[in-house]
Amino acid sequence: MKRTLTTLLGILFTFTLFAQAKPDVIIKLNGDEMKGKVLEMNEDAVKFTYTGETLVYNIKKSEILKITFASGREEIITKPGNTAVAATPAVAPEDHRNKIAILPFALIRDGQSVADQLSERAQGECYGMLSKHAGLNTILDPRTTNALLLKAGITPDNIKAHTMDDICNILGVEYVVNAVVTVDKTTQTSYSSSSGSSTTKTDSKNPNKTNDRYSGSTYATNTQAYKSVVLLNVYNDQGASVFSQERQSFFNTDDAYKNALEYLLKRTPIYHK
Repeated sequence: MKRTLTTLLGILFTFTLFAQAKPDVIIKLNGDEMKGKVLEMNEDAVKFTYTGETLVYNIKKSEILKITFASGREEIITKPGNTAVAATPAVAPEDHRNKIAILPFALIRDGQSVADQLSERAQGECYGMLSKHAGLNTILDPRTTNALLLKAGITPDNIKAHTMDDICNILGVEYVVNAVVTVDKTTQTSYSSSSGSSTTKTDSKNPNKTNDRYSGSTYATNTQAYKSVVLLNVYNDQGASVFSQERQSFFNTDDAYKNALEYLLKRTPIYHK
């Protein structure tokens, strides 16, 4: 009995050490990860110390996305309705001013969402168009935008669960550009053409007799037409929509959505001639 009790105490002590070794993890809105111990939480801030250190930091809750405690429990600080979320400022924070991020496009072909590579290509095309007309604005590079989103755990599958002001805070920008591009096949046209020549040859043995010959070739091509529609939205870091318009491309080629995208960008308040 005594031996069994000693064994149980040893196991309990091992589990206690393991639990103590596991840190609390704070994920900030900018993607930074802090590992250590949460000492105290109040209405506006969290007191925190890094593992192996004694210095105590006061971290504003408005800078924190979520906390994962050593027990495994998660607390989402920026969740809408959470009392820990700081009130939305009346104006954009200074470090957000004149900064713009372009989210990966939702690209739909014939009713089906396409691969991320094509979505990111359309995002890059938008970046190229807008960066030439940024004025005093700074356009966040798409690679940086996508990396910050992934660090915050935001993917194309769950991005709709986040508000636009949350995304602006995570990316550290004043505006985000969001777009849906739809490309559908419409009519297919076939073209054919033929060409040829005829020759007449007189029979040397019978001058009154001639041989007519004809040679020719036929060419056929098929042309597929497309209908492209772009829905472009711009939101600010207060979650308000400052622009939302839809445009169908005048052309019917596979990449005609670029023309519609450029047309809409020129009409947004973030585009400068």
